[in-house]
Amino acid sequence: MKKVLFIEDDVTVRENTAELIALAGYQVFTAENGKTGIYEAKKNLPDIIICDIMMPELNGYGVLQILSKDNATKHIPFIFLSAKTEYSDIRKGMNLGADDYLTKPYDESELFSAIESRLAKVVIHQENLAVKRTKNTEIQLKSLEHLKHFFIKNGTQQKFNAGEIIYHEGGNSNFVYLIVQGIIKTYKIDEQGKELITVLHKEDDFFGFTSFNNNIPYQESATAIENSTICRFTKPELQEVLKNNHHVTLELIDYLTGNVAEIKEHLLEMAYSSVRKKTASTILQFNQKMAKHSNESIKISRSDLASIAGIATETFIRTLSDFKKEGIIEIEARNIKILDLDKLKKVN
Repeated sequence: MKKVLFIEDDVTVRENTAELIALAGYQVFTAENGKTGIYEAKKNLPDIIICDIMMPELNGYGVLQILSKDNATKHIPFIFLSAKTEYSDIRKGMNLGADDYLTKPYDESELFSAIESRLAKVVIHQENLAVKRTKNTEIQLKSLEHLKHFFIKNGTQQKFNAGEIIYHEGGNSNFVYLIVQGIIKTYKIDEQGKELITVLHKEDDFFGFTSFNNNIPYQESATAIENSTICRFTKPELQEVLKNNHHVTLELIDYLTGNVAEIKEHLLEMAYSSVRKKTASTILQFNQKMAKHSNESIKISRSDLASIAGIATETFIRTLSDFKKEGIIEIEARNIKILDLDKLKKVN
């Protein structure tokens, strides 16, 4: 189900239009002003945004300018909706990067024509890009490593700052990603709002896989832990490459199988290990993913460490203090340095 974000300060217009959009089969999110609209856009990553211009807190122009600078939202089609009909207003909106412009009052057919045409344009662009990259080219790859090099050479490169969201759970799974530099965490949020990190992905790792044949949304969210560079490929593009390289497909299956086994092992450890063992294993896992050398410190938030360990942050911090007293680790601000690797591995 495609997601639409409707930003409008007039309660009647907002509620009536949202109801129309929902009845047409879309999932609708609404916001009463520009500031809230930006929050909803980054939180839900809609497939299209419809935004009024004249609003309190932040006008529509400001919303578009801010979202267009964010890697996670800058590619979302943006339609302005306003009673302002002067040519200068329309020109200003389009110059800022808007995809379309509707004036009030509008009828239902105009609204849905704008939505459907913009969504179709995105799909066509992605399909054409896939065809362009593989058309008339017999791509012969010898191994999974060659596939990674192909990603870097031909994929769309993006940079994310620490804390920036790459995709949300429930969002359309249009892309598969390869990390060129940095650390990415994938995670789920439980009913109580608690974050559970499922996997840490480091440089040279793939992530973002879902079904190739079915339109299954992302089953988890992904966020950069540190400043990161990634390359993305559309699923149709990757399918086209794998069709011509069956042996690489088998290597990719082995790679994904290994990831599943790692996740299962982690979940079992979270369920049955002691707090000390969970804490030790988490430090070792982060150290393996983040430290370039054995004597390097790892810099990570205590909440992220506790999240992957599956224990309360306060409990995790107390256990870290115990490890420090025992001479196993050294702590300075957010930095943790392992002093006795063998002793840390033997913690029960």
